[in-house]
Amino acid sequence: MVTGHGRVRGSYDAVAEEYLGRIGGELAYKVVDRALLGALVEEAAGGLIADLGCGPGHVTGWLTGQGASVVGVDLSPRMVELARREQPKAEFRVGDLLALPAADVEFAAAVALYSVIHLEAEELLPAFVEMRRVLRPGGVLLVSFHLGDEVRRMEEWWGHRVDVDFHFLETDAVAGRLVEAGFGIEARLEREGLPEEAPTRRGYLLARRSG
Repeated sequence: MVTGHGRVRGSYDAVAEEYLGRIGGELAYKVVDRALLGALVEEAAGGLIADLGCGPGHVTGWLTGQGASVVGVDLSPRMVELARREQPKAEFRVGDLLALPAADVEFAAAVALYSVIHLEAEELLPAFVEMRRVLRPGGVLLVSFHLGDEVRRMEEWWGHRVDVDFHFLETDAVAGRLVEAGFGIEARLEREGLPEEAPTRRGYLLARRSG
């Protein structure tokens, strides 16, 4: 499948080193995220977990530290290069959310933290269909996103020239696309941004593959 995510790829390649330095330690102060990721590890029950949109691999690394077997996937080759350097115990693959480099039912669970925010509205459903494809029946998916209905374009990010859109999403809309894709929604959570984060409200959905 040919995708049009070159702008996103190039932007994350440009900021990859800076991103690792600024964001790589974020789970230390994200209690809610750690709790949800811990639930994902428990649900996977020793099966393989996919970290979709893994960036420099810090979430992958945390999951690995909990004893999970993890495959990180990211659109940015530079991010994957850093992830392989930082997290040598995990596997990393370059790939797009619309054409995941994974076999059918390869994973017991998957997480997509703030990666679907770079998809266009019409790409959400096919992305979730693709995530369903790579999950085993009954497998769980954790998705997070910025709450709202705006699109913010960034052309400068930490001193680097970029060209990337951030799509803010409503929980009900994301849940609806997940259900269309063949998931059942098991939990939803919304929270305020933390002092260490960008000042946005955050949404989380835990969904299970039906069938």
